[in-house]
Amino acid sequence: MNKADAKKRAEKLRKLINHHRYLYHVLDRQEISDEALDSLKHELYELEQKFPELVTPDSPTQRVGGKPLDKFSKIRHKVRQWSFEDVFTEDEIREFDARLKRMLAKAGVEPKKEPEYTCELKIDGFKIVLTYENGFLKTAATRGDGLVGEDVTQNVKTIESIPLKIEKEFDAVVEGEIWMGKREFERLNAERKRKGEPLFANPRNVAAGSIRQLDPKVAASRKLDSFMYDLTILGTPAPGAFRRPETQYEELELLRELGFKVNPHFKLCGNIEEVIAFWKEWAKKRDNMNYWIDGIVVKLNKIEWQEKLGYTGKSPRFAIAFKFPAEQAATVVEDIQIQVGRTGALTPVAHLRPVTVAGSVVSRATLHNEDEIKKLDVRIGDTVIIQKAGDVIPDIVKVLKEIRDGGEKIFKMPKKCPICGAPVEREEGSPIVRCPNKKCATRHRRALHYFVSKQGFDIEGMGPKVVDALLDSGLVTDAANIFDLKEGDVSPLERFAEKSAENLIKSISARREISLPRFITALGILHVGERTARALADRFGSIEKLREAPLDELESVNDVGVVVAKSVYDWFRDEYNKKFLSKLLDRVKIKPLGREAPKSGKLKGKKFVLTGSLGSMPREEAKEKIIALGGEVASSVSKNTDFVVAGKDPGSKYERAKQLGVKTLNEKEFLELLRNVKK
Repeated sequence: MNKADAKKRAEKLRKLINHHRYLYHVLDRQEISDEALDSLKHELYELEQKFPELVTPDSPTQRVGGKPLDKFSKIRHKVRQWSFEDVFTEDEIREFDARLKRMLAKAGVEPKKEPEYTCELKIDGFKIVLTYENGFLKTAATRGDGLVGEDVTQNVKTIESIPLKIEKEFDAVVEGEIWMGKREFERLNAERKRKGEPLFANPRNVAAGSIRQLDPKVAASRKLDSFMYDLTILGTPAPGAFRRPETQYEELELLRELGFKVNPHFKLCGNIEEVIAFWKEWAKKRDNMNYWIDGIVVKLNKIEWQEKLGYTGKSPRFAIAFKFPAEQAATVVEDIQIQVGRTGALTPVAHLRPVTVAGSVVSRATLHNEDEIKKLDVRIGDTVIIQKAGDVIPDIVKVLKEIRDGGEKIFKMPKKCPICGAPVEREEGSPIVRCPNKKCATRHRRALHYFVSKQGFDIEGMGPKVVDALLDSGLVTDAANIFDLKEGDVSPLERFAEKSAENLIKSISARREISLPRFITALGILHVGERTARALADRFGSIEKLREAPLDELESVNDVGVVVAKSVYDWFRDEYNKKFLSKLLDRVKIKPLGREAPKSGKLKGKKFVLTGSLGSMPREEAKEKIIALGGEVASSVSKNTDFVVAGKDPGSKYERAKQLGVKTLNEKEFLELLRNVKK
């Protein structure tokens, strides 16, 4: 092949490869296999090796290459880089709207209707600034101090979703975020774990660290991605090249037309209440995405008005970051008090100066045990950082010791139970301190809360407040008494109308027959949770055989060690417990499990997750059927999940399954699977 033919072939290959790059990395579509695309790239590489003068700046072969740098050079930005002011509440975003309207009026703009806003997802990634000259990518730089950043062009070229050349030949600055997907983050950490290397903390740090590697091959080995959101056109493009966007919404569409990857979930909102609705929607949906989202960015849609409002010293006046509720916050430990649990465990609880975290006001945080208090060195009066995830009780994660004033008090665990006065005991080799008194009022109350909870008998409508009311009125003295209640006993109590009393009695009656694992769990035996209860049920098959089991046989059960076996053995030989168990068994019926079923089950090794409601059976029954056939039921979806059973109105687990490529079964398919494996 002569040089002229090679040049024509190389031009066609570059165009074809870039077309398929755009389909795969920007539009998430694929028309040819990876192997076929690799062969096209290899042919282009061979041609360029033979005729080096054919290499162009936008050639796909230029994405990975070059020697490692000694250091990063500095780049002065052609467009000043700004940061957004943050707000966290609906009142704050409404105040932004009111302030913006006042500024527009002052600037001589009187909108005939409410200002429109373009809302974009705020990706928790790494800011990048791309400069294009004549349509070719010239430089890529970090934000730096807003005026000067670091030149990371070679690393950014390795990101396939960023075009090396755009169709229009003009000069421009494009801004956006570089991010690492959750699945790639998990893969990278799994690889580091196998090698015994420290795990990365979060994808944002990995993305930033990858872009700041001196060797571009490191960045290339990590599957980074991008979303672009801002375009500044430099100079005057050729007449008729395109129409300058007049709105933020049109600007995003133009970026997409130019070949950039733009997050598809932007929305034009007609007023601030629509903005709030969009924010609420994505606060719920954000965990379903393959990238981290920490809020939304709200921008005045009309660019002419943006320009009239301008900037403060560090932020645009026309835009703001509407962050999701903070997961961490600083507050003060006003006191540390002891809470006694159902097993007698004494748990220190920090009483905090109320603070809003993750959308709710928090005034308590668990300190777990005495060892945790010593490890954190937390004292009464300390300023601390608390962290909250979803509905989980907050934890204290850090003490700000540098602002202590000397008035803080060291906390000491009590030597006696604060409820009944019994001397406390500390288990050997454990940080847990317990009240040994089985008749301790608070222990007893907590045990009943657990008995009726979802882990135990799961009695609908009987939460802790109802249990407390029944105990305080003397209607129940132990869990067995619950099954003696009549509608007339409950209806006179405060909080109970006639209908709610009727419903509660129906709920209690519905739980008179219960599975063996759930029954064992509800007993509240020290160290015995749902998994251990299942193991005991599988091994012994009935409560009668379990309560007569010798210690050595209990110790031989899978998932049951010496400490747990001794706890189970002692519980069934305690005189109070023996009387209570007999009383309870007079009132409820246990559905025994045959010990052979799980061992011979055809679903052995298969992991299931249930989501949504099933019409043919309760979810608990579906769970028991899976386990009886040897399968496992987990509460969350991961790449190790084999099946997600999706009933009516499935939740985020169903979306997570689709993202991970986990097989989903509707109710009909699930029932068919059960029938087939039983044959």
